Amino acid sequence: MRTYFKILLACFLPVIGFGQTNLNMNDWLKNNHCQASVKMKHYDYNFFNRPESQKIATVGNPGKNQEFKFLDGIWQMNYETEIPEDRKDGLDVEFHFKLLSGLSPQTSVSIDFTFDNWSKSNYVLLPAAAYNGNRFESRRIRYSPKLLDSRDIGPDKPMIISDVPRLSINDVPSRIQERSGSMSVPAIGFQSDTTQSGFLLLTHQATKFGDTGIGIEESRDRKTAVMSLTVPVVRENYQYYIADNQAASKDRAIDFKAGDEFTLKFRLHSFPSSNIQGLFNRFAEVRKDMVGDTKLRPVIPFSSCFEVQQEKFNTQNWENEHGYYSVGMRENFLQDWQIGWTGGMISTYPLLFAGNETSKAHVIRNFDWLFPNGISPSGFFWDSGEKGTKWYGGDIRKPNTVNWHLVRKSGDGLYYVVKQLMLMEKENIAVKPKWKAGTQTVANAFVKLWDKWHQLGNFVDSQTGDVVVGGSTSGAIVPAALVLAARYFNNPEYQRVAEASAEYYYQNFVKKGITCGGPGDAMQNPDSESSYAMLESFMLLYESTLDKKWLVRAEEMANQFTTWVMPYDYTFPAASTLGKLGVQTTGTVGANTQNKHGAPGICTHSGIALWRLFRATGKIQYLQLLKEIASTMPQYLSHPLHPIEKMKTGWMSERVSTTDWLEGIGELMYGSTWAETSLMLSYIELPGVYIQPDKSYLMVIDNIDAQIIQGKSKSLTVKFTNPTKADANVKLFVETSDQAVKPLGENALLNCQIISLKPGESRQMNFKKSN
Repeated sequence: MRTYFKILLACFLPVIGFGQTNLNMNDWLKNNHCQASVKMKHYDYNFFNRPESQKIATVGNPGKNQEFKFLDGIWQMNYETEIPEDRKDGLDVEFHFKLLSGLSPQTSVSIDFTFDNWSKSNYVLLPAAAYNGNRFESRRIRYSPKLLDSRDIGPDKPMIISDVPRLSINDVPSRIQERSGSMSVPAIGFQSDTTQSGFLLLTHQATKFGDTGIGIEESRDRKTAVMSLTVPVVRENYQYYIADNQAASKDRAIDFKAGDEFTLKFRLHSFPSSNIQGLFNRFAEVRKDMVGDTKLRPVIPFSSCFEVQQEKFNTQNWENEHGYYSVGMRENFLQDWQIGWTGGMISTYPLLFAGNETSKAHVIRNFDWLFPNGISPSGFFWDSGEKGTKWYGGDIRKPNTVNWHLVRKSGDGLYYVVKQLMLMEKENIAVKPKWKAGTQTVANAFVKLWDKWHQLGNFVDSQTGDVVVGGSTSGAIVPAALVLAARYFNNPEYQRVAEASAEYYYQNFVKKGITCGGPGDAMQNPDSESSYAMLESFMLLYESTLDKKWLVRAEEMANQFTTWVMPYDYTFPAASTLGKLGVQTTGTVGANTQNKHGAPGICTHSGIALWRLFRATGKIQYLQLLKEIASTMPQYLSHPLHPIEKMKTGWMSERVSTTDWLEGIGELMYGSTWAETSLMLSYIELPGVYIQPDKSYLMVIDNIDAQIIQGKSKSLTVKFTNPTKADANVKLFVETSDQAVKPLGENALLNCQIISLKPGESRQMNFKKSN
């Protein structure tokens, strides 16, 4: 096997020495049946960036100036290459372009990579923008899209997405035009089953002329494909605008004049990959290579955020007449009540866990209000509702969807309700029989759904419980919910369906690099929400069975989920709202391939599965990813010490727009959103500081600083500092590496150690290295 691997590796990697410089890029690319070239294009903006002329130049040897004429200008080009010391499968490339004389109006410059052994079966990845090239059936339906044609609706129909940038599944032009900010990482890559190989191209967000264009176009016969980096981004004829891939292009090419110059840097990777997961695994390893590690700035400690949010929920979300927490400000039925997805019984959990007596009393009333009235005839929760007495089975805005219940909503509801029942018993709060009975009704509905349809579907009928729209991983959280229900109710049937449904998801979706159907407003576009929920389910299955296959799958899923998380700070326009706020984007999570924005947090979870995965494997990258997601969130909360214009205290926008899909780059959707609940969950489920004294290991997740200042044979001294302007009550979780391999369970931070720090205060603490 070792010999076979060496031979296989040699098939994909040129015979070169690490650290070697100035290799011919096209010689390096030959093993991928790829040829690089430079393309100059001239556009007519008046005709929506219609290409008017172009010139293609071959790429010669590195370190040599090449000159060529385009329009009325003389261009000079040269490039350098180097093999990275720490990436044996990589090639660093730096191109320099300069207009020596003349003019080159309305021009872009591209580096094209032409693959001449292409196959339509290649899995194409643009992280957070395209999965399998978004090569699925699609329908052009305005936002919020729901299937309309009866021929598309049913339990056994193919995956159908909205009108987003995609490679075509049919015999029509096949092209994706994206801008760098549209992706979590400015990157594009693919995995080929034919050659058992993978390829990745990573670059920076921008040059001096703004964001870079990243695209791919296939030939008519699909045997050739061209991947491109374009300076500046110019989407020809069309650009994407929410659920519409045929909006008129507003990009502007550059009017180059003599003396204008720029540099374009990128890194190429070529590596063996026998399956799609290999592409995700390699991406997870190299995603930060072009951007480096980002230092996250503490803004507001989690505890101070929670104080503000608790006050906000009790004064703005609480509906006292009927006794429930609304999702938002009740401006429409979806902002009034939804059982899951964006709030509902997810929001009550942190208020029960960490809230004051008022909050806990409100949560009890919320349970009384929900059970049994909040359960539909199908046995699932009602999808949504309003005014405390009206219950809806689906999206009432469209006649054909009034009873379409998004299955993930009942999954979320069941998951977080069982967590709260477990918490109540730990806290000696009486659990009423009707709460238990209602919860079991929902769990039983999932068992019935699985046993009848052998899938969980995307939407189910709230009257009958039958699958209306099939497929998808909308119910990715359901296995986790059933694991908890099996434990709480001592019912092995729930565990059986949890394992069977998770196996179905793995074989039919995860292995194919797809998770979809989590959001209720994005059809079956690939999304981060079901991606993370799948990870949570795999980890709960591992902790409940200790079967290593679930741990392996959890690691695979973590690497897939990683593609949705931005690892760098996007440079916003200085005059934009987010530019003026100076926020960081490291750790923001892309929503889905339709709603092309980042978000502060995971919709709607804390990310605790990444902590579980770190504990089970000891691999730091999972906890580091969690830190980035959680630590970034407080800067997006409108807080008295950190107000955001047009946002009431306690509000968080769900959108961090690094592309022009809707509000505009650097602009906000002003309102109260699910992100608030995600931040509250982070406070109660994630350690503010995690320490393994025996390994001298420490990770800060909360918005404070901590560092190891002394390590002795039997103890560890840690210095904690609060650099913010708010009081910090930080949850500490201290354990040995031996303890870390044991399942975490639920409500792990209940009664944990707290360290309190005033603004600017520092304190040292000693921790024993063994029990």
